Amino acid sequence: MAFLIVVATATVAKAQTERKMTVDELFQLVESNSKTLRQEKISVEFAKKGIEAARSARLPELTASASVSMNGDVVMMDRDFTNAHGFAAPRWGNSLALEAQQVVYAGGAIDAGIALATLQHQQAQVGEQQRRQQQRFLALGQFLEIFKLKNREQVVRQNIELTQRLIDDIQAKHEQGMALKNDVTRYELQMETLRLNLKKLQDQRGILNHQLCNQLGIDGEIIPSLTTDTSQKGEGSEMSWQNVALTTAPSIQKAEIGQKMASQQLRLAKSEMRPKVALVAADNFNGPFTYDIPPIDKNFNFWYVGVGVKYPISSLFKQNKKVQQAHIRTRQAEQSYTVAAEQLNNQVQQAYTYYQQAYIELETQQKSVQLAGQNYQVVNDRYLSQLALITDMIDASNIKLDAELKEVDARIGIIFAYYKLKYIAGQI
Repeated sequence: MAFLIVVATATVAKAQTERKMTVDELFQLVESNSKTLRQEKISVEFAKKGIEAARSARLPELTASASVSMNGDVVMMDRDFTNAHGFAAPRWGNSLALEAQQVVYAGGAIDAGIALATLQHQQAQVGEQQRRQQQRFLALGQFLEIFKLKNREQVVRQNIELTQRLIDDIQAKHEQGMALKNDVTRYELQMETLRLNLKKLQDQRGILNHQLCNQLGIDGEIIPSLTTDTSQKGEGSEMSWQNVALTTAPSIQKAEIGQKMASQQLRLAKSEMRPKVALVAADNFNGPFTYDIPPIDKNFNFWYVGVGVKYPISSLFKQNKKVQQAHIRTRQAEQSYTVAAEQLNNQVQQAYTYYQQAYIELETQQKSVQLAGQNYQVVNDRYLSQLALITDMIDASNIKLDAELKEVDARIGIIFAYYKLKYIAGQI
């Protein structure tokens, strides 16, 4: 009774640590617990503040200054440093100045700066999306590997049960004098190999489970919950996937933004060759008036408003080199987009081909399982009729096990190929 209680308690504890998980739940955990994604989100927030900083260039510039000073006496002398005379000056001085400036025209530099900051924000967003795709795909790879290993364990367990029944049958035949002890020994060795393979699969799954739990920030045994129904062949045509990828793939989005950024950088370089126009206004309140002899101990105030124009003449022979450089950067960005589109096209074509191939591989493995099962049954019947050797039985058993394991891998392979196609197209 005590033994049963211990076993029941252990079973309940194990059940409590198991965590069934779908692919959507996996992606949600990646989103909430990935440290890498948190870092990318901070980069997006930083870039967003850059837009506000660029827009602030449109605001007027206001400058205020104030000072209090202690003045010394005034000394006057001839140019040959003779005939010096001193004049008393007011001891305390004050100064207050206000100046305002509003840019009216900056050659397009402000608009280009805002557009460039906006594109940098978009680039950061695409970078975050790309990192999200990468983190999801990496986690999905481990998730599917755990699922595959668990299914492999089930296949090996089934073969262990089958091998145990054969051992019992051969043991009974041996006791009847119809089989050799060596036949029993061979299948016992086969059993030990199967148990060792099962242990390796369990350990490998435990390692992957530990790594994935660390990444997701959870505890327990992950039990993947997904279907391996492959009745529906290849979703969409290759052309439809190519069109989707050109719209949503992060690599192509980055290349598009790179083109726009190069265009704005060219615009910014050209703005340095244009005049700058601004409205200006200022007010000064100072005292005492020290520009008279003797100094006048009075406060005086003066103000002005006007229009200021500034033109960097040297830009005519300096900035043109930077404009030429910006033109080259624009052509470089256009070429980068062409290369990115070509690479994306190749990647989608390859992934789609492997996706279609995965179905053919599954059909082949299903046929292999069917034939291996028929072969095993025939050899088993022949062995029971003493028309086949024990080595034939072991070979048939190994062929059957290998075919069943490959079928499991082929089913998981279809799921992986499908998600890899979505990953390349930016659809995870």
